[in-house]
Order: sequence, then C-alpha cells, then structure tokens
Amino acid sequence: MSVLALAGGVGGAKLANGLAGVVPAGALTIAVNTGDDFVHMGLHISPDIDSVTYALAGMNDSVRGWGVADESWAFMDATRRLGGESWFNLGDRDLATHVLRTALLREGTLSSVTADIAARLGIGPAIVPMSDDPVRSMIDTDQGEMAFQDYFVRHQCGPRFKSIRFDGAAAARPSAGLVAALDDPALEAIILCPSNPILSIDPILAVPGVRDRLVARRVPCVALSPFIAGQAVKGPAAKIMTELGLPTTPATIARHYDGLIDGLMVDGVDAQGWSDDGLAVRSADILMRNVDQQRALAAQMIDFAAALRRAAP
Repeated sequence: MSVLALAGGVGGAKLANGLAGVVPAGALTIAVNTGDDFVHMGLHISPDIDSVTYALAGMNDSVRGWGVADESWAFMDATRRLGGESWFNLGDRDLATHVLRTALLREGTLSSVTADIAARLGIGPAIVPMSDDPVRSMIDTDQGEMAFQDYFVRHQCGPRFKSIRFDGAAAARPSAGLVAALDDPALEAIILCPSNPILSIDPILAVPGVRDRLVARRVPCVALSPFIAGQAVKGPAAKIMTELGLPTTPATIARHYDGLIDGLMVDGVDAQGWSDDGLAVRSADILMRNVDQQRALAAQMIDFAAALRRAAP
C-alpha cells in the first residue's frame, strides 16, 4: 500500500507527522505547498516544506507552531543592530536550513534538495514539493495586491482578503515525486490535511495536471476539516472565509473540495445536524494536541479511506 498526503501550514504538518507514525516510511509521500516560498535576504525560504520537515524530524517548535524548538535569535539581534530587514524572523537553527538549501539549489532542484535535507535529518517518508517550478501566491486585499509573506507575516493577515492568484502556476509542472505518488499502482488513499484550503491546498491544485489526476483517481480521497465549532485551530482560515462571505463550517469545506473528495472528517461538535448528500462524513476529536493524538487521528483517516475503498462498487 501507499498513501499520498497534500499538506501545508501548521495543521498540515501535524497530520503529516501523525501519518509518518502509522504508515510505513517507504509507503508515504507528503506533497507540500510551495506557493509560500520566497527569497528573503538572498535566501530561498520554503516555510511549508520546513514545517513538515521539522515536524517529522521531531525538532519543530510545537508552542509557536513554526520554526525549530529551543531556537536562539543571535542572527536577528545582529540584523536589527545593523538596520537590516527584521519583519521576517529567522532563528539561528532555522537559518542553517535556508543557507544550506540556497547553496544546494545552485546545482539541484527543490525536489532533490528537499530529499537531501530530509535524509540528513533521518526522515523516512518522502517529502516532495508540489512543483520544482516557481509558483507564488499573490493576495489581493483592500490595501492592494501583495505577496503571500507580506500579507501573512509583515501585515499579520490584517488587510481584508479579496482573492488569491498563483503567479507562475500556468507554466508549472507537478514535481516528479508528486506524479509518481499519484501514479503508484499501490496507492490506496489520498489525504487532504487540515491545511487552509485557499492558502495551502489550492496552490497545489493550481499546478496543471494535479486537479485532473485527483478527479480521475481510482482510490478514495478524504479531507480533514480545518474548523472546529466555527473557528480555525491555527491561522487565518476563518478570517478569510468570513471576509469572502462564507460560513466557517464543514459544509463550506465540502463545497470547496466538491468533486475532489469522497469523505470529510469533522470534529464531533460539528457532526450534529449536518450531512452532505454523496459525501461520506465521519466525526472524531480532530484537535491534535500532541504526537499521540496526531497518530491516532492519522490512523482514523487511513481507516476512513479504507472503509470507502471497501464500499466502492
């Protein structure tokens, strides 16, 4: 068997880490959003890839939700003293990843560099970028269009969200690792992690060929809702949905992924009085407070997909 997960952001990294604990290492591929990638102070930074990598390496900061645990900040302190850009925090241990990635990219692809760094950290599952070609998420707001990190970090998601476009997506190709996972004869489940559907999953789906392959899939695709009782566990998903005039409910997630998913896992508090014709719905405690809960929920997602596969005609 093999499993493919699409991930981005903190929620995606948590479920990806859970899947890594219940799926054999060689059977799991995690395709990660790179629409957030950008060059800062001459360094190629891949925030979502790093979040997944750090989580699977057991070195992520679970309190902040991003970066490396037990971080130090000498670089940022020195940068501020020199009057450099300080709106995007780069911890000292985290900085090493960006410096190494930037150096390796002179001769390699983002796929090869990501695999190299993962191997150095002892990570078994395959972490692959959605594409080796540059795709950049651009946010249209009431203050004009801005690059994702300007919206997300510099402005702390303050401007009113109007729409998003994925610069470069039309010319991008899915990474070889993502294509291989989708075409794997042993593939038994596709899982959409509880990432922000608009900011983290849509960029992956915008890469030509990815959505079509998902629509034509031969195995169940299940998603985990990012909402609990109308609130996002982490990040601006609820704010964005509200500003778009959409309710922050599982029904909105189901409509967003219409035609792509066969099942949706929701929190128990959201299960009452809601159903979607043609879509299987399961409920569980989906708040992943620790690694054990990440693995337990991942196992439930795998079981959900397996049940749908058994029930298929």
